[in-house]
Amino acid sequence: MNEQTRTRRKFLGGAAAAGAGTLAFPMIAKAQGPISMRWQSTWPSKDIFHEYALDFARKVNDMTGGDMKIEVLPAGAVVPAFNLLDAVSKGTLDGGHGVVVYHYGKNNALALWGSGPGFGMDANMLLAWHKYGGGKAFLEKLYQSIGANVKSYVYGPMASQPLGWFKKPITKAADMKGLKFRTVGLSIDVFTAMGVAVNALPGGEIVPALDRGLLDGAEFNNASSDRLLGFPDVSKVCMLQSYHQNAEQFEILFNKTKYDALPEKLRAILDNAVEAASADMSWKAIDRYSKDYEEMQKKDGVKFYKTPDAILQQQLTIYDGVVDKMSRSNALFKEILDSQRAFAARTVKWDMDTNTNRRMAYNHYFGPKQAKKS
Repeated sequence: MNEQTRTRRKFLGGAAAAGAGTLAFPMIAKAQGPISMRWQSTWPSKDIFHEYALDFARKVNDMTGGDMKIEVLPAGAVVPAFNLLDAVSKGTLDGGHGVVVYHYGKNNALALWGSGPGFGMDANMLLAWHKYGGGKAFLEKLYQSIGANVKSYVYGPMASQPLGWFKKPITKAADMKGLKFRTVGLSIDVFTAMGVAVNALPGGEIVPALDRGLLDGAEFNNASSDRLLGFPDVSKVCMLQSYHQNAEQFEILFNKTKYDALPEKLRAILDNAVEAASADMSWKAIDRYSKDYEEMQKKDGVKFYKTPDAILQQQLTIYDGVVDKMSRSNALFKEILDSQRAFAARTVKWDMDTNTNRRMAYNHYFGPKQAKKS
């Protein structure tokens, strides 16, 4: 056996021994635990909005098979409701659940995702604009302009919000003048121009303020939230229909640094979990809001009135003046507003021309004549 052969055999024998060693003592990668995230909502724990936040977290926890676990705390657990954006951006919280309009003070254009008539769009149509009409890119640009280190998902269409709760029915525009009233976003400017003294408060503080006489009236959102927060305990008059928040939706926020570090698979799950939660939220809202709307009339003694058309028309006129002024001082505001207007001109016309008016069918089946038959 020559030296070359002996060397080759020695090398192969060593390699075999090493292989055997590898098989006998395999390298075991340390299993990583689930990615945990601590969130806060901008809602009291008793509000159905906090329930929506929990619903989303549960969907993510289930869809990831436990690879991600989101814990959602109620408003105030870590920071006040209106401080959510800063807390998520800085990493004090990993994420949160709220509404875009709560960040209105950072840049007034953020209110265009919730305040105002939306050029006739409902909340689902505004979501369509956000996803397919350029809104998502605008929102990302806005957050970059204010230095917010966040990943935002907009989801969950809301029904048109009531004008609000009052001590007596509002029959004309003059009835609003001088009232101490709670609202948020661009609605602050609209109601102020209507002669109202506005105080922006988070959800959990509204009813106590009404009870102590610090407010004469207030709006929040919907029949279930309003009932759970205790509005019927301090007022028996609610005015339905308004343009001040005709089209709004929820927002899910992630700290962008933490979001970007997630595996691609988990980010894809989040994309789809948001849309699943959006659909589920809208279906749950129809069921729950209608039940509470009925219960407040039957059990709580609440009287609901339609807001007079004269006030609705006044809101539209004032809103136009407000956004025109803001457009002149904020180029991005104008760009977003023009984009919404163009999208609405096409989609709202299609919607009105295509969909059958529901009131005729409702009156046919549930109107006075049918009531007599039953």
